[in-house]
Amino acid sequence: MILLQSQSRFLLQTLLNRVQNLEKAVELDYHWVEFNDVRYHILVSTKNPNVLLLSVSLPTPPPEAVFMGGLPGGAIEAIKAAYGVVVHILDPPRDGFNLTLKLNLAKLPPDEEHRYALLVKIASVREVVLGAPLRVVLKHLASRTVVPDVDRVLALVHRPKESFFLVSQPDKVTVVFPMRFKDSIDTAFATSFLQEFVEARRAAGLNNAPPCLWSPTPPLELNEAPAEALSANAGFVSFVIFPRHVEGKKLDRAVWNLSTFHAYVSYHVKCSEGFMHTRMRRRVESLIQAVQCQHSRMLSLGLSKPWEREGGLGFRDRAG
Repeated sequence: MILLQSQSRFLLQTLLNRVQNLEKAVELDYHWVEFNDVRYHILVSTKNPNVLLLSVSLPTPPPEAVFMGGLPGGAIEAIKAAYGVVVHILDPPRDGFNLTLKLNLAKLPPDEEHRYALLVKIASVREVVLGAPLRVVLKHLASRTVVPDVDRVLALVHRPKESFFLVSQPDKVTVVFPMRFKDSIDTAFATSFLQEFVEARRAAGLNNAPPCLWSPTPPLELNEAPAEALSANAGFVSFVIFPRHVEGKKLDRAVWNLSTFHAYVSYHVKCSEGFMHTRMRRRVESLIQAVQCQHSRMLSLGLSKPWEREGGLGFRDRAG
């Protein structure tokens, strides 16, 4: 199975190209969408080639997942901690976006390794922003505490008008994903994939991975969640995260894997569909080839009718 990378490849490549050509005054005006939910915009003017404006539009939150100032809780603090003096947050952001960052490329670290690491982090802005509240909860879990003044069941946005849920306790955090798909074929593939995913967790080599469960109905942990947020045509997936899963450098990977879990499943569903379509096309092509070979053989024997057979009369001839 393929794990998705946290950084936007297009954004990272654009930043690297811009840093390598700072002496060239060029205009950039790029728009693109990733994960079918986050929209990006890069703007660079010839008047100030060292400054790059990066705007991000986030998924529309459902009623149960509240944004503060257009951003998830803790996002501003996470941005400042991740990017330091290189990035300045514009307030208000550009029209149509939740966040606009002003990057001063002249303030990047002179050391090539550190500069590249920071550019990768900037290209991971989706993880930094959308994963901010999840990171806060998991940081508290690492110290075996819970976030004060936060509901026991916390809803976080991960897709347009869709949320997943965190149920925090001092010694564990249960993460529950209602899995929804618009297409009935996607739903069937996803349901089968998730059941196999849970079974794979029981393999001996995955003993240290977080426990994983799938059920067609909401788990008991979501009794306090609003009923309208619990519709799921592909069931519910639950992960139980313990402090050992978020210690040290494991925290970043845990935040990314959890915040993009639905995209991860969707990716493998589409890959499965593509594989099946390829197999079906190959099967049809082989059948067509067999028919064409037989037709050529019949023509070589002077048989022009499908009921004519080599070595005797066909059914119609006998009937006549």
